[in-house]
Amino acid sequence: MKVQRMSMNCSYRSALFTDFYELTMAQGYWKRNMTMPVVFDYFFRRNPFGGGYSVFAGLATLIDALEEFSFAKEDLDYLASLGFFEKDFLSYLSTFKFKGRVYSVREGEIVFPQEPLVRIEADLITAQIIEGLVLNVLNFQSLIATKAARVWNASKHGAIMEFGLRRAQGADGALSASRAAYIGGAIGTSNSLAGKEFGIPVLGTMAHSWVMSYPSELEAFDAYADIYPKNTVFLIDTYNSLESGIINAIESGKKLKEKGFSFGVRLDSGDIDYLSRMVRARLDEAGLKDVKIVVSNELNEEIIASLVEDKAPIDVWGVGTNLVTGGSESAFTGVYKLSALDPEGQLRPVMKFSDNPEKSTNPGVKNLWRLYDDRGAARLDLISCGEETISEREEYLVHHPSADWRQVKIEPARVEPLLSKVMENGARTSELPDLRQIQAYMKERIQAFDPTYLRLLNPHIYKVSISDRLYDLKVSLINAFFKQRLAKR
Repeated sequence: MKVQRMSMNCSYRSALFTDFYELTMAQGYWKRNMTMPVVFDYFFRRNPFGGGYSVFAGLATLIDALEEFSFAKEDLDYLASLGFFEKDFLSYLSTFKFKGRVYSVREGEIVFPQEPLVRIEADLITAQIIEGLVLNVLNFQSLIATKAARVWNASKHGAIMEFGLRRAQGADGALSASRAAYIGGAIGTSNSLAGKEFGIPVLGTMAHSWVMSYPSELEAFDAYADIYPKNTVFLIDTYNSLESGIINAIESGKKLKEKGFSFGVRLDSGDIDYLSRMVRARLDEAGLKDVKIVVSNELNEEIIASLVEDKAPIDVWGVGTNLVTGGSESAFTGVYKLSALDPEGQLRPVMKFSDNPEKSTNPGVKNLWRLYDDRGAARLDLISCGEETISEREEYLVHHPSADWRQVKIEPARVEPLLSKVMENGARTSELPDLRQIQAYMKERIQAFDPTYLRLLNPHIYKVSISDRLYDLKVSLINAFFKQRLAKR
């Protein structure tokens, strides 16, 4: 595998890419000599889009950023100008560098709520300062990768073209979205810079302005075919898809065929179902059965699923706005929470309490396992204490993550650990897979799940459980908390 290093937006290199309160807390920790080792977990609370699964993305971007994350002189000068920070603290920040340890699931993994997907082990100040970076990178890319996977599944694993650059949230949003969309199953992008940076295939047809720039539609098609005979896709809806567009595309396309080249046609407006059928019939009547139909125009997974269900004759799906922005979901619900600290030479588990049990966290250093049945299907994911080993063909009593009454017994046929070390002392521990390998991994992993977990509407809820030992630890901390609170009354 090749080392994958992305050319980052300069903001990812600056340790100012963090929320201001992280810095004020960091100075407070520094003044109180609170530089003890800690453990933070990155996890998310619910699947986006009302779906049954998510795709983890952004790990390589995060590792690249962590290796370079530091305060430049101009960063420290800016902080000094605010009047909040002491000179000695800014001197401390001048040597800041991430020197921690990171465990993570693999990029492209199919993941579920409450699972510890990334574990950061560092000193308290460092772990606090990198929080914004971790959440920004992983939340956005996981959101878009999940959206892309839903689109890809809705198309029955068809060809998805991502071309949302012009609707994406800024330059970095466009680049990150292109990267994540490819992980989620897109075959390529319209974003030329993303092609250069990540090696994603770049794709494109033509705009309506090309057609309108020529005296006639036929002349526009002929000119494009003459310049790009190997990559011609005619945009046929500039004037009228059926009364002129497809007629001229067939005439120009036949000239290409005589030269030994193939071509495609694209629809970007109107009733896609009806028009695709009419266009397919016209192409077939002209003996052009191999010509592919590309469609676009505000597509999302629900529209695509409906067209596939109706057997509309569509070969390639161009998805822009609803893919690179997240569409109906604006953000991934990833959070970054303290789970253990070491104030006196030994890690002590801690947890966040909440009146809402779903928002209480799981304490301590943890591992994550996927348990399979005899058919090779994923049955449930299990969160355990860090020192536990989960073995196949052993029976386990597992509990709901909320530590309530819900529990189940399971005897897995196969057990797979999902967390592995990816950084040690601030440096990557191994070469990272390239983007094609990450996409292939996602497509392989999703096959382990029953289709009921993958459906768009009312998906079956995949079980994420905690081990008996972690359950006991969580309950003991809850009981100790309430006992202490009662004692103060």
